[in-house]
Amino acid sequence: MGKKPKKAGDTPRKEFIFQKKNYLFMFAGIALIALGFILMSGGGSDDPLVFSTDIYSFRRIKLAPTLVLIGLGLEVYAILLNPHKKD
Repeated sequence: MGKKPKKAGDTPRKEFIFQKKNYLFMFAGIALIALGFILMSGGGSDDPLVFSTDIYSFRRIKLAPTLVLIGLGLEVYAILLNPHKKD
């Protein structure tokens, strides 16, 4: 009943799924995840017979995994964000 006839110049408008706002949040999330993994690295000992307790530091046990989880949460938010919604 209500279909319009197509005109010769009517072509469907192609649009990306994600907009600039989505990509900004995605890059921020990737940066946080990368920073978390960088902070988690190291702490080993050069001598295999010597144990280093540096692997149990606050930075490696609490801070770095928290940054990774926040980054993953930001990635989920960036994917679910609707940039066309007006607040």
